[in-house]
Amino acid sequence: MTQSLGRPAARQGGAVSGDPQPSWGQSLRSLVSVHSVAGQVFLLQLTLTVLLVVAAGTALVLQARDSAMREASQRSVATAESFAHSPGTLAAMKSADPGAVLQPSSEATRKATGVGYVVTFSPEGIRWSHPDPRLIGKRVVGSFEPALAGHTVTSTFNTSIGPAVNTTVPVTDTDGSVVGLVSVGITVENVNAGVSDRLPLLVGSAVGALLVVTAGSVLVSKRVRRQTHGLDPAQLSRMYEHHDAVLHAVKEGVLITSGDGRLLLANDEAKRLLGLPPGAEGQAVAELGLPPHMAELLVTERVVTDEVHRAGDRLLAVNVRSTAMYGGPAGNAVTLRDSTELRALAGRAQAARERLQLLYDAGVRIGTTLDVVRTAEELSQVAVPRFADVASVELLDGVMRGGEPGGDIAEMRRTAVTGISRKDVFYPVGELIRFVPSTPMAKSMSTGHAVLEEDLGAARAWRMQDPERARRILEHGIRSLISVPLKARGVVLGLANFWRVEGTGSFEAEDLSTAEELAARAAVAIDNARRFTREHAMAVTLQRSLLPGELPEQSALEVAHRYLPAEAGVGGDWFDLIPLPGARVALVVGDVVGHGVRAAATMGQLRTAVHNFSSLDLTPDELLSHLDDQVARIDADAARDDDSEGDGARIVGATCLYAIYDAVTGHVTVASSGHPGPAVVLPDGTVTLLDVPVSPPLGLGDSMPIETLELVLPEGSQLVLYTDGLIEDRHRDFDTGVEMLRAVLSHGADRTPQETCTQVLDAVMPERPDDDVALMVARTRLLDPGRVAERDVPSDPAAVAPVRSGCLRQLESWGLDEIGFSAELVLSELITNAIRHGTQPVKVRLLYDRNLICEVSDGSSTAPHLRRAATTDEGGRGLFLVAHYAERWGTRYSPRGKVIWAELSPHAAEPEPTADLGDDFLDQWVEPDF
Repeated sequence: MTQSLGRPAARQGGAVSGDPQPSWGQSLRSLVSVHSVAGQVFLLQLTLTVLLVVAAGTALVLQARDSAMREASQRSVATAESFAHSPGTLAAMKSADPGAVLQPSSEATRKATGVGYVVTFSPEGIRWSHPDPRLIGKRVVGSFEPALAGHTVTSTFNTSIGPAVNTTVPVTDTDGSVVGLVSVGITVENVNAGVSDRLPLLVGSAVGALLVVTAGSVLVSKRVRRQTHGLDPAQLSRMYEHHDAVLHAVKEGVLITSGDGRLLLANDEAKRLLGLPPGAEGQAVAELGLPPHMAELLVTERVVTDEVHRAGDRLLAVNVRSTAMYGGPAGNAVTLRDSTELRALAGRAQAARERLQLLYDAGVRIGTTLDVVRTAEELSQVAVPRFADVASVELLDGVMRGGEPGGDIAEMRRTAVTGISRKDVFYPVGELIRFVPSTPMAKSMSTGHAVLEEDLGAARAWRMQDPERARRILEHGIRSLISVPLKARGVVLGLANFWRVEGTGSFEAEDLSTAEELAARAAVAIDNARRFTREHAMAVTLQRSLLPGELPEQSALEVAHRYLPAEAGVGGDWFDLIPLPGARVALVVGDVVGHGVRAAATMGQLRTAVHNFSSLDLTPDELLSHLDDQVARIDADAARDDDSEGDGARIVGATCLYAIYDAVTGHVTVASSGHPGPAVVLPDGTVTLLDVPVSPPLGLGDSMPIETLELVLPEGSQLVLYTDGLIEDRHRDFDTGVEMLRAVLSHGADRTPQETCTQVLDAVMPERPDDDVALMVARTRLLDPGRVAERDVPSDPAAVAPVRSGCLRQLESWGLDEIGFSAELVLSELITNAIRHGTQPVKVRLLYDRNLICEVSDGSSTAPHLRRAATTDEGGRGLFLVAHYAERWGTRYSPRGKVIWAELSPHAAEPEPTADLGDDFLDQWVEPDF
């Protein structure tokens, strides 16, 4: 048994029977593995050998170097003394030119002896000879006093030709005085060369010793490896200390049989499952009293995988593998697993898996839309047929309308039925049902928990609801019912009923939890849909109250518009048409990011602000600048509310485009804050996407100037204003949508604005829009030049009367005699104020559109103010008269001054002139012929 358990581990480290023999390199790599006992022994022996070889080599190198240094010292002394005492050296040093004699002899001696240098120098230290001729005549570096005292000195120091062993010998005269000195040195390089000559022998000896020891270590390690099967000490300890305990503790039967049919090993579980007698190990399998088919299976030569066999009252799953396949001796390894209990557990596990899968699918499939009815239908469709044969859902009426659940919870409306085709069996969808208190439905609603009726045939209380319909249900084969309330946030929203027919089997008590889980998941989705329905209704109501119903009447443009909310609900897109004085019209389109009540409310704020600023008759850039400041203030107030209350309605991501069209000149001025520019379709079919200078979105401008685009359009041109929801969504980028819009507009020059709106939405509108879409198409008109009169006014009060007379004659030509007095009074006041308080040029313009518009312009930017004069004041009543006789009046500014205008209705009754307000006022001027 021990060998059998060790075989798989041994297989990792070496060859087994039937395997290809590993290479020498593979064997060596396995030997040096530190995870095995053999590898650890080998590495220890190798480490000791290397340390010994390195120590011996180092000692030999140091010894050789020391010997070489002694030899170098002896050579330098001998050479120096020989040269100093040689014949002619003393005479040369005492001659007039010692260097001429000593330099050749010194170099000859150096080359003959192989020393590093031979240098001679005077007692004063001046060189007579040197290997480097450039140093001759120069002073010797260093101290040589001992040599001057007559001593031979040997030392090692740095010389001009490198580190050297140097010997200095004095040359003395017959009287004992030092005539000169001889210095001989051998450089360290020469000494190292001598040592290097001996290194190959030393290294060769060390390598040889290392190889011999390594070979011996390899042989020893292979022997150890075979004995330990390549295991490390910890593995050996664990295997031999715990293998018996593991075999006894495992809950599977384990048997080992030999090739001759004997039982070698059986753990406790195997003995229990097979009923083996004590001392069964070592006996023949056929003699153990096992059933013949089981005894044959334990010694079979075939591979067995999870075959189920009966052994007494148990069903055993048997696996058989040959031990020879894994490098062991002939025999089988057999495992036994009791599958009797597993079969019962498998049935329960399958039911649990199906229940979990049903609940998972319910979480995925219920609540895919925010529609109450659709969510109820999804609940019934998920339950049939996997949990019930028929499912029905009833909801309270208030829940279906998006309101809060309340009232009589016993009365509900059938919302969904799935699983039955006969219409006369169950109450039809849409019918209001009042449940009798004794029914399972009423009980579940009152208790808040699921109620089970296992046998409907015996449930007399259930039949009391509708005996005839109960009879038809039973005839249809339905025999079992679970009623479960739909509750969310502790409030009952409705009821779900699950029915089973006779052939499927009745519901059981354990099915109640599944029914409640299904109902709980569906109730949350239904409640979300109910709350969305309520919020959606509120948002729709709010938005309808904030968006323009019918556009105001005007003559400058023929306008058509469309607004389509996103599938997720209404949002913050809006459009507007605002008539302005002077036959002008403002076109507005804007977008607030988001959906729901907050987006609609924010849109209402912005639309109101635009109307207020438009009443001031501001230019587009000035209006958007004021609107940007307004949004910034709203956001600042909302931020303070966030800090104090935690709920501020900040405006994030609002854009606006504002354009003014003048029907007198065809002039258009456009400005944008983060909004895409409009498209223009000229009468000849040319389509242009206006490149309007885009400023940051509202609230983010940071007081930056807003630029405008100005152009003149011929009559019959179409201006197409839109929000980005028309041309952009998650499946299409902005440029693609713009090109689609250009393509559909290029064929629509002769279409009416209504037709253009329809064609654009059909061709460009995303199939499932993620955002609101606002579209406005305006075809331009020009005011008839015959209904425009303009006249310059000199800076002379006497010019008022002629100008006034000319204007009255123009009114007569237009058939406006009935308002002549009012127009005359208004013009007199406006012209007089312009002459007295304004600057040149002063002009009068009359426009006859739906009303008569009188305009007086001058070069001053000072605007008059309406006030009530006192009885003693001599003036101050002029503008009061203008306000009295005109329907509207006001001031607008231009780059060259201002325009004061007054609008009079041609159908208004002419007021009776009075002495103090009429004749006396007009008679101030003499009116000559005009």
